[in-house]
Amino acid sequence: MQHPQHFELLTLRDWVRWGASQFNEHGLFFGHGTDNALDESLALVLHALHLDHAMSADYLDARVTGEEAKRIMQLFHERIDRRVPAAYLIGEARFAGLDFYVDENVLVPRSPIAEPVEQGFSPWLDPEHVGSVLDLCTGSGCIGIACAYAFPQALVDLSDISPAALDVAARNIERHHLEGRVRALRADVYDGLDDERYDLIVSNPPYVSSAEMAQLPAEYRHEPELGLEAGDDGMDVVARILSGAAGYLRPGGIMVVEVGASAELLMARYPDVPFLWLDFERGGDGVFLLTAEQLDEFRDSFEENGA
Repeated sequence: MQHPQHFELLTLRDWVRWGASQFNEHGLFFGHGTDNALDESLALVLHALHLDHAMSADYLDARVTGEEAKRIMQLFHERIDRRVPAAYLIGEARFAGLDFYVDENVLVPRSPIAEPVEQGFSPWLDPEHVGSVLDLCTGSGCIGIACAYAFPQALVDLSDISPAALDVAARNIERHHLEGRVRALRADVYDGLDDERYDLIVSNPPYVSSAEMAQLPAEYRHEPELGLEAGDDGMDVVARILSGAAGYLRPGGIMVVEVGASAELLMARYPDVPFLWLDFERGGDGVFLLTAEQLDEFRDSFEENGA
């Protein structure tokens, strides 16, 4: 990446445009909180200048100092030379309208599950009757913590097998002042959990196959492999989640799980199960919903295929 002369780039707007052009020229991948070069460049410029996205657009025409330009260039270098996603460079990501701390011990929040969370999982749940939520494979804790906002009377358990991920989740619990209602638990799917039953189980588990993992863009190499890859067909963790779910949901409860592009594999593995695939206004797919009653009805099939 060539360094521009400082007099060539004067304003925030200049730096955002130039950064976006550089990102496109170097063939960066966007899929970790932003989906285009301009938004990625803007996020990094604002972070370097300690500014908020909510600021007036008028400030885009403000001048950038020499020291500020150096900070911007350092972030651009990291993004281009090492392919580090912007969320890790900033140490923050937004999910369901909330800000979360992130580092390379957790996936960058981006699940389309944010949309049904914001809607309180309507029409399947009544927020006034949701008393407990389990977020399996929680990572940063973003889904479960967002659920705590959606269901203000609920107790929320965030579980993960990774101690490093749980440290991030705990930091986000504290950041959102939810220590009284949300806890982080170490568990390997259900192994390690109490005998609690939940009104809602939600999860964005690992579901990338070994072959797909090898083909992912370089940006994904900064994310924990434990949070992405799940065996030869990507179904190892999802199968375990399904096999034990009936024992952890209360009557009338629901389970919502993201499996992304592995949806067809899942349906082929369980051809008789009536998965409900959710639609999203803001894009995304591969998220299914099953009721407690359906999970109990097909318990034998799930247990046979969950080993």
